[in-house]
Amino acid sequence: MGDFHIWATIGLIALTIVAYMSNRFSLEAVSIASLASLLALFSLVPLDRPDASLSPEQLLSGFANPALISVLALIIIGQGLFATDAMDRPARMIGKLGGRSGLLSVVITLIAAAILSAFLNNTPVVVIFIPVLTVLAAQRNLDVARSLLPLSYLSILGGMTTLIGSSTNLLVAGVAARQGIEIGMFDITIPGLVLLVAGGVYVLLFVPKMIGRKENTELRERPGAGAQFIGEIRIGPEHPFVGLESRAGLFPELRSLMPRIIERRGVRILPPFEDVVISQGDLIVLAGTRKAFMQALARGSRGSMVGHGDDESEGAERSSGPGPDYQVVEAIVAPGSRHSGRTVRNSGIQTEHNVDVLAVQRRSRMGRFSMGDIRLEPGDNVLLGGGSERLVAIRDNHDLLVMEWSAEPVPQTQKAWLALCIFAGVVLAALSGIASIAISATIGAVLMVATNCLTLTQAKRAFNEQIFLLVGASIAAATALEKTGGAMFLAEAVIAAMDGWSKPFILSGFFLFVAVLTNFLSNNATAVLATPVALSAANLSGIPLEAMVATVIFASNVSFATPMGYQTNLLVMGPGGYSFSDFVRTGVPLVIIVWIAFSLFGPWYYGLWN
Repeated sequence: MGDFHIWATIGLIALTIVAYMSNRFSLEAVSIASLASLLALFSLVPLDRPDASLSPEQLLSGFANPALISVLALIIIGQGLFATDAMDRPARMIGKLGGRSGLLSVVITLIAAAILSAFLNNTPVVVIFIPVLTVLAAQRNLDVARSLLPLSYLSILGGMTTLIGSSTNLLVAGVAARQGIEIGMFDITIPGLVLLVAGGVYVLLFVPKMIGRKENTELRERPGAGAQFIGEIRIGPEHPFVGLESRAGLFPELRSLMPRIIERRGVRILPPFEDVVISQGDLIVLAGTRKAFMQALARGSRGSMVGHGDDESEGAERSSGPGPDYQVVEAIVAPGSRHSGRTVRNSGIQTEHNVDVLAVQRRSRMGRFSMGDIRLEPGDNVLLGGGSERLVAIRDNHDLLVMEWSAEPVPQTQKAWLALCIFAGVVLAALSGIASIAISATIGAVLMVATNCLTLTQAKRAFNEQIFLLVGASIAAATALEKTGGAMFLAEAVIAAMDGWSKPFILSGFFLFVAVLTNFLSNNATAVLATPVALSAANLSGIPLEAMVATVIFASNVSFATPMGYQTNLLVMGPGGYSFSDFVRTGVPLVIIVWIAFSLFGPWYYGLWN
């Protein structure tokens, strides 16, 4: 009966992998079906041996796995960083290193992540760099999906160069230490660097080209995002624009907002603006993209935009910027709309729906009017701002047609420092050992919501059900493979198949076996299972124990071919919008490259060609 459980488990895992790769079914459907099949198998034909048993509770324990909790909590923390624009300045600083080339900036960032992964655990390194690359991609109009998967791969490769670069390395060293084999901090550095260079060249040159543009990536530019709107801002006494001085006829500090008119005490000042200083009471008519107006909102301009009247005190009172639930949407003035023919100021949109009219876009050229005096026409695109509940209510209105894709929260830039402090606290607590990454990340996610860095609704949206189900089902499969003896059965079969081989080929063959296994079990589980087998194989074949231990360390880390193979793969899966097949298509060649590189260099480095 034991053999039945082994082969049934292996068969179910094989079918699951085929279903994942086919892309004919959603990840959620395949994950649930896989889990249900395992539960049915071990309920109908229980595994009840003196040395092993497998209960439904053990199969379902993956959904409470600390690694899964860590990933989901870190995704929510990352959403908090996005919601506050906390990584905007760091990303701009890194972007300057690459000059005008956005691709060079990304490459520098990826190389920095790989180097840092050698001295910090690679999981927090990926957590640090995901928001940096996300913001950098947005600033340079790049597809973030082409940099996040390389980030995961390079962090794994970088983590293979020192003992502390990965938890896998430490686990293998711990198991080896119980057998009297001590692995030093830099004992694996030279072969690790060789694998890093061999794999890194492939990752930087080929992986981005192998990833198609992702439809669901979070940073994809929305339709019309670059179109120009016309809006206006009334400058209150504490407005952030007060004191800005023109240079060469322009206001560089306004970034991508272009002033068209400055109205001061009834006098209109037209461009070019020579020796003009923005003062309290000015009414500025501006042109800019939706993103530019959102940046102005984030800097504290909401209270002074049209829709609140021209009372200066009102603008001053509300100049602290929008709250965490404040969103911006685009709405089209419908044919026959009762707002048509009315000026923006007198259209009734603000009073009827209790929202802010931030800007207007029209296909035909608009004259030099104050935005509030523009008469709305059918087809005009109106930029609206307000709480999410108010904007949802407008969807049932037939006078304004809300474009669903355009809904976007305004960054809470005033809380950027708080989000960074929470993020830094999570990373430092995990690195210092004060708390595990699961504990620190969970506390950090709660603090992000508690401090209003993001709303509970935004946190719910950040929760990735694909990752939740994929990891839970994968851990159930790995548990079944381990408990039934399937993992040990496969290991012994490989050792028996290599009987009589020369030492270099045994080393290469065992590397390939562990590399395949680690992409379906967790890397840590593979490391713990494979290390005793590797030591036994070393004693039987006469291979130095240090060589076999290093083989297990490197091979257990090459979890590139599946998203559940390594925690960093799961971290980038959601933000990058990757499918299972993306990992297979890009990861399998990387596994092969690293395997070939080790097969050529490892035997020579450990003196097995003699």
